[in-house]
Amino acid sequence: MQESKPVLRLRHALTHGNIWLAALAIIKSKKAYAYALPSQINKKFGFSPSKLMVYFVLYKLEGEGLIFSHFEGRRKYYSLSPKGRRALSEAKKILSQAARKL
Repeated sequence: MQESKPVLRLRHALTHGNIWLAALAIIKSKKAYAYALPSQINKKFGFSPSKLMVYFVLYKLEGEGLIFSHFEGRRKYYSLSPKGRRALSEAKKILSQAARKL
């Protein structure tokens, strides 16, 4: 069965429109590096953001203090900051409240 246009828009908004949520959720469980994140997002959440978009999102998240980075050899790894943990927790509450109201 083909999804309706409103459902497709919702799916896009909740996935590609909020890559930052998927990135924070993955980084929360373990440090991650940008190149591997798209495949990890696909495996865990079922959608594939572009590598360029993931790099852009990581850059923004680091600038906002939600994640921090460090190098191990030539790879740049990202970890969740306390501010990032709070933001992820708050976002999960918002999504849960919205789902309960539907």
